[in-house]
This record gives sequence, C-alpha cells and structure tokens, in this order.
Amino acid sequence: MSERGSIGPVEARRQVFDAPLTLAAGTALPQWELAYETYGTLNAERSNAILVCHALSGHHHVAGWYADNPKNVGWWDNMIGPGKPIDTNRFFVVGVNNLGGCHGSTGPSTINPATGQPWGADFPVVTVTDWVKAQAQLADVLGIEQWAAVMGGSLGGMQALQWTIDLPGRVRHALVIAAAPKLTAENIAFNDVARQAILTDPDFHGGHFYRHDTRPTRGLRLARMLGHITYLSDDQMAEKFGRKRRPEAGSYGFGVEFEIESYLRYQGDKFAGWFDANTYLLMTKALDYFDPAEPFDGDLAAALAGARAKYLVVAFSTDWRFSPARSREIVNALVKNKHAVSYAEITSPHGHDGFLMDDRHYHAVVAAYMRNVET
Repeated sequence: MSERGSIGPVEARRQVFDAPLTLAAGTALPQWELAYETYGTLNAERSNAILVCHALSGHHHVAGWYADNPKNVGWWDNMIGPGKPIDTNRFFVVGVNNLGGCHGSTGPSTINPATGQPWGADFPVVTVTDWVKAQAQLADVLGIEQWAAVMGGSLGGMQALQWTIDLPGRVRHALVIAAAPKLTAENIAFNDVARQAILTDPDFHGGHFYRHDTRPTRGLRLARMLGHITYLSDDQMAEKFGRKRRPEAGSYGFGVEFEIESYLRYQGDKFAGWFDANTYLLMTKALDYFDPAEPFDGDLAAALAGARAKYLVVAFSTDWRFSPARSREIVNALVKNKHAVSYAEITSPHGHDGFLMDDRHYHAVVAAYMRNVET
C-alpha cells in the first residue's frame, strides 16, 4: 500500500438539475441541486468511481480540508485519501449532500421558487430511494455509468444497500457498514422523541422559524443529546466519564455536576449551532421509512434477489443501536441468494460511532476488501 496521506485542500461543487424530481411521497421538486465533492482522478474508462453516502448528520465534505478553514476536516478523512483504505491513488471518490440536507443541497433552508421564501416545513418528505434516484442523476452528469463501489455507515450503509436493489446494474460492490435492514420499534421510538423535542420548541414556529429570525436550538440540542447517547456504548461512557464530577460541581441540585452531563450539553450546543432542525426531522423520518423488504412482504432475501453487487458488511460489537445481529440479517439474506458477501464483526468500544473511528482492525478489513475491487 502506498504511503498514507491527506487529500489536502478541497472544494465543494454544486450541480443544478432543471428537470423535476418526483419523490416517493408523490410530490415533485421543480428544480433542485446537489452539493458534492470529488477526490482522486476518474480514469479513462470511468470505472474507478466510488460513491460515499452520509449518515444522519453527515454531508458531502468527506475528506480533506478547506483552504480557508484548515480545521474543517472531512468526516471520514481517516478512511479516504492516498494510501488509506479508500485509496485515492486508485479510486475517484464522490461525496454528496443528500436532498433535504442543510449543506448546499436543496433542502428546507433553501428558497422555494414558488414562494421566494425558505421551504421550511413545506419541504417534502424524502426517502432513501429518493436519494438513490438523485445520486444516480449526479452520476449521469459525471459520466459514471457504474460505480466501482457504493459505501456508507449507518444511514449511509442503508443507501448503499438500496442502490444494489434499485439500480443493480450500476454498482459492482457495496460496503454496508454499521447498518440495518430496517429500524426496530425502539429505534423509531428514539427518533420520535428527538423529533418531539424539536416540534414542541416554541421557536420552531411550525417549521417556518426562518421567517421569525430564530432557531429551535433548545429542541435540536435535546434531540442531539438523546441521539448521542445511543451512538456511544456503555463501556465507552464508563471508561471516559464514569461517575466523575466536575471540580466546580455543587451538590443536591440540578446543575451540571457529572462529566457526562457536561459532555452531552457541549455536544448538543455545538450541534444546534450548525445543523438545521427541519433537516434533522427529514433525516430521521428517512431512517424510519427505510424497509426495502416491505414491497416483498417483509422478505429481505426476495428484495435482494435481483442484486448483482458483491458486498462487504461490517458491524461493531458494542453497537446497540444497529447491533451485529441486524447486519447478520443482511448477510443471511444475501447468502440465501448466493450473492458474494464478506462479513466482519469488529471488536470495538465505540458503539455505533465505531464506523467513524480510526480503528486499525476495521480499516485493515476495508483496505483488504478494496484491494480486490477492480478499477
């Protein structure tokens, strides 16, 4: 493997689509755009392209940094770059901000051409199948007829799986990491509580808070705090925080006394300062609706029968949000169809966030798989 390095400074791009996009909900976006970034070089055969799909709070800035803000490093920079598991000396990598996002793609905070105001609550519900359709149109613009691989973690892994079902001829490999074939009732419940925190914030204004020059930061903060708890493992929280109290903590009150409380409030405040509340609602709903087996009477093997891709499925031992058992459901459905699939269960203390970590074993698994992906 070549020496590991950074991609270096990168630039975001935008692609405008003038043809309406009809969504699963039955509504259509009259004009829309996607923000994206690319890394590496597309080869002459246009056969070495990899699509990276982001998770709930992710975006198109996957690797490298921005020249005007070197601290703004891509969220999967440890995975993608020269000599890294996704080696940009070999592959042309595309990161996209999904429709409904808040980082440049058309979403609730962008202008609705029919009103001249931000879409807000009027932005239609989007699904994973809608994202696949939109991503495919971006691939058309880039001249990519078939992805060497589509990959992602969590909600991104669900998109990779959906690609192989909806457009089987356009993807050769799928890396489905820390994902599930559908949400459990418990996961849907977590999402609903998070949405209720936002919806009941007085500053939400029915989703049209932009018009009131305010933001539902309290609700978004609580939603993120709840979500963050589920992304971590109990062992990780015990090791990092335990029952440690802050030096300035008082006693017998309701202030911030324990270190874990301080950490969660910091994460909530930071997130509420940059993420859009309506986008959070849309992304969690897309998670809830994801169930590729539903049109097949709940039979995941039947849903995957027409797939042609080869798969790498990765799970993490302490991920209780999307447990290894859920990844094995995907593997079993693929095996029933005699599809080529590799499975790795990584021993990790990081819970669901394990897919973001620079874990030596995990990265070695991805690197080994990618070495066998032909370009």
